Amino acid sequence: MWKVVVLAGLAIAFAGVTGFLAATTFAQDGEPVETVTVDVATGPQGPPGETGPQGPRGEQGETGPRGETGPQGPPGPPGGTTCPTGYHPGDLLINHPGGQVTIRTCIKN
Repeated sequence: MWKVVVLAGLAIAFAGVTGFLAATTFAQDGEPVETVTVDVATGPQGPPGETGPQGPRGEQGETGPRGETGPQGPPGPPGGTTCPTGYHPGDLLINHPGGQVTIRTCIKN
């Protein structure tokens, strides 16, 4: 009888720990804490490298038959950003010669 009580107690403890971890993970979603800016390709271009030798070309295989398209699945629930421990949500702004791109991501603390 005591084995059943111990196993039930362990099951309840594991369920509590799992619930706490899930709540902690889902509570991290929110507005970005900071914005990090990265400048890409703003320096002078270096000289071109040497051309390497061309490798051998393999034989092309036959094209297989195309399968039928399946039905579209149902839409999923809207997602949020959950960052692992040691990271926080933030915006990564990338400056490049073609303009700017902002990515919502997890940034290391």
